[in-house]
Amino acid sequence: MKKIIVKGLSVIVIASVAMGCNAVKNANNKQKGAVIGGTSGAAIGGVIGNNVGKGNTVLGAIIGGVVGGVAGGYIGNRMDKQAERIEEEIPGAEVTRVGEGINVTFNEDAGVYFDTNKSAVRGTSANTLDKLAGILKEYSKSNILVEGHTDSAGPEDYNMNLSKQRAQSVTDYLTAQGIAASRFTTKWYGETQPKGDNSTSEGKATNRRVELAIIANDALKQEAMQQTKG
Repeated sequence: MKKIIVKGLSVIVIASVAMGCNAVKNANNKQKGAVIGGTSGAAIGGVIGNNVGKGNTVLGAIIGGVVGGVAGGYIGNRMDKQAERIEEEIPGAEVTRVGEGINVTFNEDAGVYFDTNKSAVRGTSANTLDKLAGILKEYSKSNILVEGHTDSAGPEDYNMNLSKQRAQSVTDYLTAQGIAASRFTTKWYGETQPKGDNSTSEGKATNRRVELAIIANDALKQEAMQQTKG
């Protein structure tokens, strides 16, 4: 009997998320946080986040941290404004609003790139991260997940270590600009999460990237709850 109940709950969760995803597609940015939060809630968001995270850990982190309801809409509104600032200041970055968070992807075309087999942040990459640091200071009530990814050229263990070094370099650079280290989580996945086709040069360029997830911290969640009471 217990297994049947669990399966039934799973169906409800999947149906709720499906409705939430359809609603998000038709919603404007200001509504997205409330839509995802209202249809799933924090508990369901965590379940979905864990499952999505198997193939896209940034998206999993964002959805897994939803607050939901009206408070989620409040957070979503704040994230709208922050996403707009990133798009204005860093035009080449791929900025995607997801629920109550932001996914930012930096590849070679977005102003954050590394020399072959290197992980040092310099030149244009430094300028881009300087702009991002300024925005993260302006919107201080958020946590940041930094992920490193590579293409499939070279041995897997080498790529894993290279992605680690590059992700850590980005985190270290941002903390050196005055962003609190406690806001960051740094992870790396080598070649295991490709976004493009590794058999083409264009696909490989897409896969050589650093991705960020920007999500509400406890202070923003508490503020959202207080501001939306009643």
